[in-house]
Amino acid sequence: MGVSRDTFYRYQELAQEGGIDNLINQSRRVPNFKNRADEATERAVVEHAVEFPAHGQHRTSNELRQKGIFISGSGVRSIWLRNHLENFAKRLKALEAKVAEEGITLNDAQIAALEKKAHDDEACGDVVVEHQWKHY
Repeated sequence: MGVSRDTFYRYQELAQEGGIDNLINQSRRVPNFKNRADEATERAVVEHAVEFPAHGQHRTSNELRQKGIFISGSGVRSIWLRNHLENFAKRLKALEAKVAEEGITLNDAQIAALEKKAHDDEACGDVVVEHQWKHY
């Protein structure tokens, strides 16, 4: 078989618990919590992402620095990745969920971001494509 007895029994137990998916979706990586920002900083980054969804990672870092919260642009990006806010569309989705859940009033930046999304979602007209290849 080519595997140790310990490995075989470990795989057998995983397969019995969760099937094949449990074997495939294993991650060997252990998160290093010492490298993470503290909870208050992470909460401030997430709140800023929802409050200003159009800001990028470096602008968010600079805005938070003015408030006395020191975090790098890559640190902001890491927090966004953990909280599924890594791009503009996901930050807008989080904003829409917060509006639906809490009924908050939107500021000018949030309204502009939602209008930009609405404009991007509009169809730009019919696209007429003539088939260039003729069948012989």
